[in-house]
Amino acid sequence: MFEGQPLKGLERLYRRSMVIEPTTVCAAHCRWCLRGQYEMFHLTNEDMTRIARYIGESDVTQDLREVLVTGGDPFMVQEKLNYLITALGQHAPQLRVVRIGTRVPLQQPTRITDDFVNMLASHRPRFSIEVGLQVNHPSELFPEVLEAVERLRGAGVRFYDQSVLLKGVNDDLPTLVELFETLRYLDVEAHYLFHCIPLRGMKHHRTSLERGLDLIRQLTSSGYASGRSKPKFTLLTDVGKVTLYEGTILDRDGDNNVLLQTGFRYEDRLSWNPMWRPPHSAIVDDKGYLRVWYLDAVEADGPGPS
Repeated sequence: MFEGQPLKGLERLYRRSMVIEPTTVCAAHCRWCLRGQYEMFHLTNEDMTRIARYIGESDVTQDLREVLVTGGDPFMVQEKLNYLITALGQHAPQLRVVRIGTRVPLQQPTRITDDFVNMLASHRPRFSIEVGLQVNHPSELFPEVLEAVERLRGAGVRFYDQSVLLKGVNDDLPTLVELFETLRYLDVEAHYLFHCIPLRGMKHHRTSLERGLDLIRQLTSSGYASGRSKPKFTLLTDVGKVTLYEGTILDRDGDNNVLLQTGFRYEDRLSWNPMWRPPHSAIVDDKGYLRVWYLDAVEADGPGPS
């Protein structure tokens, strides 16, 4: 809430960053995408100005240093994206980084025009512009995609990647090595390898956590991939992203739910977002940290069908 009105298209779970969703429209429907299940909407220019003012003026947003502009796909609404970044520059002086999540360079690379590239370049050096791609298989990297990436790089854009582990698509070591080595040579940072979240209709593409952990151990500790090509194996839970380390998985129930220990403190979450309330899947432990239940997948050993 800001000035007595709700702020639509805004999410905050972390100290330094906030999510802004100017649209929920995408170039394609990715079945594994959580936000693909959101109600369709667009923010107006007035909405985006109020968001920028909230970030710059609210007493709970002064720790923010970056925003993640996602959706939907912000590259589908380029004029809105330009308006939003301009408003953030005018009203939120503490911000340093604008990250943009997109699959348009893979799905519709013709949208990466000279005018669009010049628009992004015009916001530097006021902001560091970072683009988060989601490449799930080396076969997605067509020549047109590589050209679009290079054109954006000419605007001073820095790239990172968040891939999804998909059974029958990329859940084998040779494919993952090729994927992350190729991204490395394209100067795209390997950020996350996400476990496929429990969405209706995605059971056939979900590996078990055990399978994902085995693959990330092979990828990071086999010598097949460069040290700069190794992502973190991470779960998107009801309370935020949780990277799996020793001791993260605390318990398992009979319905294949696993209890995860996070480093998120409940009191911190409320200080960053006073309206936030724990979901039913979360509990607060005796030290004030959040624990959350997450649904694992049941599968036979080995990779899924091709």
